Amino acid sequence: MNKKNIFEQIIKGKIKSDIVYQDKIVTAFKDIKPKAPIHILIIPNVLIVSANQINEKNKDILTHVFITAIKIAKKIGIHEKGYRLVLNCNRNGGQEVPYLHLHLLGGKYLGSIL
Repeated sequence: MNKKNIFEQIIKGKIKSDIVYQDKIVTAFKDIKPKAPIHILIIPNVLIVSANQINEKNKDILTHVFITAIKIAKKIGIHEKGYRLVLNCNRNGGQEVPYLHLHLLGGKYLGSIL
């Protein structure tokens, strides 16, 4: 399976995934290689390859991605103790799949990364 298309296949239901939220704009599902007890990916339902492709025409999609992450954090009860949102951009930024995705991490103390 081409990594470029794996998220598109998850959105369409062609690849089984543990989806925690889906609407017309975004899909959120559990990461198959979690880096924390809670590790959820939130992706737009239309292809945006990386943060570099965010522009005036699609900026509302990114806002919806972040609002969805906050809703999920509240729903699963990690909003008060805290969580981390990570958006990697391109290879040197740690982006493994060329499809914009926001990582929601939580469920333990994550420490400082800076």
